[in-house]
Amino acid sequence: MKICIIGGGLTGLVAAHALAGMNEVDLFEAQSHLGGCLSSYQVNNYRIEQYYHHCFSGDDHFFSLLDQLHLSDNLEWLKGTTGYYAGEKIYPLNTPFEILKYPYLSLFDKAKLAWITFNAGRTDVKHLDNVPAREYIITTLGEPVYRSFFEPLLSSKFGENRTMVSAAWLMSRIAIRSNRGIHGERLGYLKGGFHQLIDALEQSLRNKNGMIFLKSPVSKVMRVNGAWDVNGARYDTIISTIPPQELKRLGGPDVPPVPYQGAACMAIGLERDVTGGIYWLNMKDPAPYGAVISHTNFVPKDRYGEHIIYLGSYFSGALPLNLDRQMLSDFCHRFSVKDKEIHWTRMAVNPWAGPVYILGYRSLIPEYSHGGLFMAGMFSLPNYPERSMEGAVMAGYAVAARVMERDRGG
Repeated sequence: MKICIIGGGLTGLVAAHALAGMNEVDLFEAQSHLGGCLSSYQVNNYRIEQYYHHCFSGDDHFFSLLDQLHLSDNLEWLKGTTGYYAGEKIYPLNTPFEILKYPYLSLFDKAKLAWITFNAGRTDVKHLDNVPAREYIITTLGEPVYRSFFEPLLSSKFGENRTMVSAAWLMSRIAIRSNRGIHGERLGYLKGGFHQLIDALEQSLRNKNGMIFLKSPVSKVMRVNGAWDVNGARYDTIISTIPPQELKRLGGPDVPPVPYQGAACMAIGLERDVTGGIYWLNMKDPAPYGAVISHTNFVPKDRYGEHIIYLGSYFSGALPLNLDRQMLSDFCHRFSVKDKEIHWTRMAVNPWAGPVYILGYRSLIPEYSHGGLFMAGMFSLPNYPERSMEGAVMAGYAVAARVMERDRGG
């Protein structure tokens, strides 16, 4: 069977890895590199992800893939600390004493926050798909907890869409981030960088005689005599990992659009740490970014010879004008960073960075199979109600299994 895969992100690469060898696989990627949101920069003598990444202790399919690719020995478990930037001050929120000192919540509010964190993993999120996150938190925990803790998170993540985000997403987010010890969260990282995973999947595909076409956007798909025409070439089937509405524009099936948002992520090489040893610093104060992620307060700095931080921002529609300048200027002013302390900057922008988990999102999730054409990606069921590398891997394997079932007449 001759298979066309549209998109060289993690889901597309996993599907190609699963299908190549037994089938003739061609993978088309619009960018000059593979990896999608898991792509990396080459900086000095090391590689660093364009967007911040880590994995979680329950990512079993992801771990199985690492094992297949002989990368398991590189998986390490590190401590991820968190905090809030509020009132022009950094507040670490890891130990019970630090949480008790946080001035923007009462003791009773902190107890309620601890309660919902403890119970998040036991919550059946299917029943929360049509419940607004704002309404759920205010009803369950009260207005002060929402305003002081959750509204800044929702605003930084979803902006103007925050009032439409479901409680299913929020509770899933809390649950996945609740693997915490007394000093911080237990998170996984691939020692040397996640580019090793992308490189290994690429090599796997090439070893199985699969073809990879970079800088090769698909311009049209068309059904012709029981087969598919993609950019003038004939294929027995297609796996598309791009957003359903983008595939529809190219001639794909007419399925409901999945709401997406863009991401702008600035990576900065720095002379010193500016977040007080905290890995993930959420911004309660208004800023042109929602969080400051200090990579080298998670992964040891000595691997890079400098500090690395990310400024994460999400947007809907067009990228705000001069956002990169706004982000860097605000960051330098807010954290008293001088120009000479900045070694380098890189800005990654992806207008299709991920779905917005609006009310009723579950009903918008497309099936894998659409009459000889298949779809999988961040919009697939394994990435509901929160996207992750685990979900991307699961979606890749799931769509590959559907393709093989159809080929066998199942």
